[in-house]
Amino acid sequence: MRKQEFFGMARDEAVALLAAAPVVRLAGVGERGQPVLRSLHAVVIDGWLYFHAAPVGEKSEAVGREAVIAADEAIATIPSHVFDPERACPATTYYLSAQAHGTLHAVDEPALKARVLQVLMEKHQPEGGYAPITADDPRYRGAVKGIAIVGMPLTQVDGKAKLGQNRGPDDLGKVLRFLWARGEPGDPRAVDLVRAANPDVPTPEFLSAPAGARLQCALGPADLPAAVELLAGEYWNVDVPRDRIAVGQSRSSAWVGARDEAGRLIATGRALGDGARWAYLLDIAVASSWRGRGLGKALVRLLLDHPQVRGCRHVGLRTRDAQSFYRGFGFRDGVESKSAEMVLQR
Repeated sequence: MRKQEFFGMARDEAVALLAAAPVVRLAGVGERGQPVLRSLHAVVIDGWLYFHAAPVGEKSEAVGREAVIAADEAIATIPSHVFDPERACPATTYYLSAQAHGTLHAVDEPALKARVLQVLMEKHQPEGGYAPITADDPRYRGAVKGIAIVGMPLTQVDGKAKLGQNRGPDDLGKVLRFLWARGEPGDPRAVDLVRAANPDVPTPEFLSAPAGARLQCALGPADLPAAVELLAGEYWNVDVPRDRIAVGQSRSSAWVGARDEAGRLIATGRALGDGARWAYLLDIAVASSWRGRGLGKALVRLLLDHPQVRGCRHVGLRTRDAQSFYRGFGFRDGVESKSAEMVLQR
């Protein structure tokens, strides 16, 4: 019997996918019984999913009827030759998907309508640059009254994750090595997701780490608070506000880390570069309780092998007191010894 190709998601993961999706798809029925399929912007607030619509139109016609709202995210394409040198059949795509089923409800309360519109703006225009939307602001009163807001209670939500769960450990080892070697923009994150969905797969060599630590190829927004906590006390960040540290992490070309067995972030490191000629290593930090155990070496090795760094001929960094550590990776002191600059030429 073939193993199941995808596993169900936890409800909170499915809701999070719906909330984060730039666009969701609505499938419903119009007043004449015609099928309605529309792409739209949506937000999740207090256990409901909301979207806006014209007062007259197919989306508004679907109010009061059963509907499905869905979102999905392609994680990685896996070519057939990863598994078979000749047959095309094994080619596949790994993805996440989520659906909400329920009845669509019209929102009439002006304050809630304004809140939905404000959250939509925060999601799609996070930089601001506008007056906050409230129902009693004369600049928005007419727009809030005139636009339709539709909601669906998130009482029936399900999700699926197709991340290689039908494959055995040997095949999944091939997948992990292939994704890391291919190095397309989403591949480092795909490595982390495939490993998380298949915890029994042996750790590939490029992710080897001290016992009790697990390397991560692609940290993300959810890791910012923990990463900032690790970095805020370091000497190079003494005068840097925490929000600026967070911005730097989120705009990195490569951002790797490590977690302990409880899932806590215990190391972080990032790089900036063009992915071809030059890269610069920054903000490499290991939790004090993990120093001296080889985690820093594992982290830097992973960062130097990252797809955005590995092909760069010139890799630089600055350090005040770790020159001997970085010399072990081939770095040499810069031309001006007082600059604390170190360079790796490859």
